[in-house]
Amino acid sequence: MSGGNGTRLLPWTGHGGKPCYLVTDGSGQMSRIADTVERVQLGMAHDLLGHASDLLADDGPTPAQLRFLLARMSEALTAVLRIAQSRGARLPVPVHDGADTGAEGDGL
Repeated sequence: MSGGNGTRLLPWTGHGGKPCYLVTDGSGQMSRIADTVERVQLGMAHDLLGHASDLLADDGPTPAQLRFLLARMSEALTAVLRIAQSRGARLPVPVHDGADTGAEGDGL
């Protein structure tokens, strides 16, 4: 399912970690809730990066502190990737004018 047909990947998962989608025009209450959740998730990821920098600058983080940090960073990265996927799916598909760009056959 993609955002091109009015669907939006939500920034949370359903039962069993399955993706949740919203059929929307982008202006409803659920879309606003999803936008808010995305902002919170991105803010938490930003704060976690600051915490990680502080902890790694410390001379003696314990293995337990590092495991905790890694677990939270894994959660944050999962959320950020889901947000990126959702936003990418909602980007308009570029319309090409059919002009040859010369990229084909260049071995690129």
